[in-house]
Amino acid sequence: MTTDQILTSERADLLDALHKHRELFRFTVRGLSDEQAASRPTASELCLGGLIKHVTATERQWCDFITDGPAEQPDVDWANIDWSNPPAEVIEYQNGFRMLDGETLAGLLASYDEAATDTDTLLAHVDLDARQPLPEAPWNPPGVTWSARRVFVHLVAEIAQHAGHADILRETIDGQKSMG
Repeated sequence: MTTDQILTSERADLLDALHKHRELFRFTVRGLSDEQAASRPTASELCLGGLIKHVTATERQWCDFITDGPAEQPDVDWANIDWSNPPAEVIEYQNGFRMLDGETLAGLLASYDEAATDTDTLLAHVDLDARQPLPEAPWNPPGVTWSARRVFVHLVAEIAQHAGHADILRETIDGQKSMG
Protein backbone atom coordinates (compact mmCIF):
# COMPACT_ATOMS: atom_id res chain seq x y z
CA MET A 1 0.00 0.00 0.00
CA THR A 2 1.39 3.41 -0.96
CA THR A 3 1.49 6.46 1.30
CA ASP A 4 -1.22 8.09 -0.85
CA GLN A 5 -3.47 5.06 -0.39
CA ILE A 6 -2.89 5.11 3.38
CA LEU A 7 -3.70 8.82 3.57
CA THR A 8 -6.74 8.36 1.37
CA SER A 9 -7.90 5.50 3.57
CA GLU A 10 -7.26 7.51 6.75
CA ARG A 11 -9.18 10.52 5.43
CA ALA A 12 -12.00 8.26 4.30
CA ASP A 13 -12.17 6.67 7.76
CA LEU A 14 -12.26 10.07 9.49
CA LEU A 15 -14.90 11.34 7.08
CA ASP A 16 -16.98 8.20 7.53
CA ALA A 17 -16.86 8.55 11.33
CA LEU A 18 -17.88 12.22 11.12
CA HIS A 19 -20.78 11.39 8.77
CA LYS A 20 -22.00 8.49 10.93
CA HIS A 21 -22.12 10.52 14.13
CA ARG A 22 -23.60 13.59 12.42
CA GLU A 23 -26.36 11.38 11.02
CA LEU A 24 -27.13 9.98 14.50
CA PHE A 25 -27.07 13.51 15.91
CA ARG A 26 -29.40 14.89 13.23
CA PHE A 27 -31.76 11.94 13.66
CA THR A 28 -32.57 13.13 17.18
CA VAL A 29 -34.33 16.25 15.86
CA ARG A 30 -36.15 14.70 12.89
CA GLY A 31 -39.81 15.72 12.85
CA LEU A 32 -39.63 18.11 15.81
CA SER A 33 -41.25 21.52 15.97
CA ASP A 34 -39.25 24.62 16.86
CA GLU A 35 -40.96 24.62 20.27
CA GLN A 36 -39.93 21.03 20.96
CA ALA A 37 -36.35 21.73 19.82
CA ALA A 38 -36.19 24.71 22.19
CA SER A 39 -37.70 22.86 25.14
CA ARG A 40 -35.66 21.74 28.14
CA PRO A 41 -37.43 18.52 29.15
CA THR A 42 -34.85 17.38 31.72
CA ALA A 43 -33.16 18.94 34.74
CA SER A 44 -30.39 20.07 32.36
CA GLU A 45 -30.31 23.51 30.78
CA LEU A 46 -29.71 21.80 27.42
CA CYS A 47 -32.16 21.81 24.55
CA LEU A 48 -31.85 20.08 21.18
CA GLY A 49 -31.63 23.33 19.22
CA GLY A 50 -28.92 24.56 21.58
CA LEU A 51 -26.94 21.36 21.12
CA ILE A 52 -27.09 21.85 17.35
CA LYS A 53 -25.83 25.43 17.79
CA HIS A 54 -23.03 24.22 20.05
CA VAL A 55 -21.86 21.45 17.72
CA THR A 56 -22.00 23.86 14.76
CA ALA A 57 -19.84 26.37 16.64
CA THR A 58 -17.50 23.59 17.78
CA GLU A 59 -16.88 22.38 14.22
CA ARG A 60 -16.23 25.94 13.05
CA GLN A 61 -13.93 26.78 15.96
CA TRP A 62 -11.83 23.64 15.60
CA CYS A 63 -11.52 24.10 11.82
CA ASP A 64 -10.37 27.68 12.43
CA PHE A 65 -7.89 26.27 14.95
CA ILE A 66 -6.46 23.92 12.31
CA THR A 67 -5.95 26.71 9.80
CA ASP A 68 -5.26 29.74 12.02
CA GLY A 69 -4.10 28.42 15.39
CA PRO A 70 -5.67 29.20 18.75
CA ALA A 71 -8.20 32.01 18.87
CA GLU A 72 -8.04 34.78 21.41
CA GLN A 73 -9.96 33.85 24.51
CA PRO A 74 -12.25 36.29 26.34
CA ASP A 75 -10.81 37.65 29.56
CA VAL A 76 -13.30 36.01 31.90
CA ASP A 77 -12.55 34.77 35.41
CA TRP A 78 -14.89 31.78 35.19
CA ALA A 79 -14.31 30.88 38.84
CA ASN A 80 -15.54 34.25 40.13
CA ILE A 81 -18.49 35.21 37.95
CA ASP A 82 -21.27 37.27 39.50
CA TRP A 83 -24.14 35.15 38.16
CA SER A 84 -26.68 37.83 39.02
CA ASN A 85 -24.95 40.10 36.50
CA PRO A 86 -22.71 37.99 34.23
CA PRO A 87 -20.44 39.69 31.69
CA ALA A 88 -21.54 39.81 28.04
CA GLU A 89 -19.01 37.10 27.11
CA VAL A 90 -20.63 34.70 29.56
CA ILE A 91 -24.12 35.45 28.26
CA GLU A 92 -22.88 34.94 24.69
CA TYR A 93 -21.37 31.59 25.69
CA GLN A 94 -24.61 30.52 27.42
CA ASN A 95 -26.64 31.54 24.36
CA GLY A 96 -24.56 29.12 22.32
CA PHE A 97 -26.48 26.34 24.08
CA ARG A 98 -29.94 27.89 23.73
CA MET A 99 -32.45 28.36 20.96
CA LEU A 100 -33.15 32.09 21.03
CA ASP A 101 -36.27 33.93 19.90
CA GLY A 102 -36.38 34.03 16.11
CA GLU A 103 -34.15 30.98 15.66
CA THR A 104 -35.67 27.98 13.92
CA LEU A 105 -34.67 24.35 13.87
CA ALA A 106 -34.49 24.49 10.07
CA GLY A 107 -32.15 27.49 10.22
CA LEU A 108 -29.92 25.86 12.84
CA LEU A 109 -29.72 22.68 10.77
CA ALA A 110 -28.84 24.65 7.63
CA SER A 111 -26.02 26.36 9.51
CA TYR A 112 -24.87 22.98 10.83
CA ASP A 113 -24.85 21.55 7.29
CA GLU A 114 -22.69 24.48 6.12
CA ALA A 115 -20.22 23.93 8.95
CA ALA A 116 -20.12 20.18 8.24
CA THR A 117 -19.43 20.80 4.55
CA ASP A 118 -16.60 23.18 5.45
CA THR A 119 -15.15 20.60 7.85
CA ASP A 120 -15.34 17.86 5.20
CA THR A 121 -13.63 20.12 2.65
CA LEU A 122 -10.84 20.94 5.10
CA LEU A 123 -10.39 17.26 5.95
CA ALA A 124 -10.00 16.42 2.26
CA HIS A 125 -7.10 18.85 1.76
CA VAL A 126 -5.32 19.74 5.00
CA ASP A 127 -1.99 18.29 6.06
CA LEU A 128 -3.12 15.94 8.84
CA ASP A 129 0.28 16.25 10.54
CA ALA A 130 0.12 20.08 10.73
CA ARG A 131 0.20 21.13 14.39
CA GLN A 132 -1.09 24.09 16.36
CA PRO A 133 -0.56 24.95 20.04
CA LEU A 134 -3.63 24.54 22.22
CA PRO A 135 -4.83 27.82 23.70
CA GLU A 136 -3.74 28.71 27.19
CA ALA A 137 -6.45 27.47 29.53
CA PRO A 138 -6.57 25.78 32.93
CA TRP A 139 -7.65 22.51 31.28
CA ASN A 140 -4.84 22.52 28.67
CA PRO A 141 -1.33 21.60 29.81
CA PRO A 142 1.22 24.26 28.77
CA GLY A 143 3.03 23.71 25.49
CA VAL A 144 0.72 20.99 24.15
CA THR A 145 0.05 20.95 20.42
CA TRP A 146 -2.56 19.07 18.42
CA SER A 147 -2.26 17.83 14.89
CA ALA A 148 -5.10 18.37 12.43
CA ARG A 149 -5.65 14.61 12.68
CA ARG A 150 -6.11 14.88 16.47
CA VAL A 151 -8.62 17.71 15.99
CA PHE A 152 -10.72 15.60 13.60
CA VAL A 153 -10.71 12.71 16.09
CA HIS A 154 -11.79 15.18 18.77
CA LEU A 155 -14.64 16.38 16.54
CA VAL A 156 -15.88 12.81 16.12
CA ALA A 157 -15.89 12.45 19.92
CA GLU A 158 -17.67 15.80 20.41
CA ILE A 159 -20.40 14.96 17.93
CA ALA A 160 -20.87 11.46 19.38
CA GLN A 161 -21.03 12.76 22.95
CA HIS A 162 -23.61 15.39 22.07
CA ALA A 163 -25.61 12.90 20.00
CA GLY A 164 -25.95 10.94 23.24
CA HIS A 165 -27.13 14.02 25.10
CA ALA A 166 -29.57 14.74 22.27
CA ASP A 167 -30.89 11.19 22.33
CA ILE A 168 -31.78 11.51 26.02
CA LEU A 169 -33.54 14.83 25.42
CA ARG A 170 -35.48 13.46 22.45
CA GLU A 171 -36.55 10.34 24.31
CA THR A 172 -37.81 12.56 27.13
CA ILE A 173 -39.80 14.71 24.69
CA ASP A 174 -41.68 11.97 22.82
CA GLY A 175 -40.10 8.58 23.39
CA GLN A 176 -38.15 8.43 20.11
CA LYS A 177 -34.70 6.83 20.38
CA SER A 178 -31.83 6.86 17.90
CA MET A 179 -30.99 3.24 18.61
CA GLY A 180 -32.68 0.38 20.38
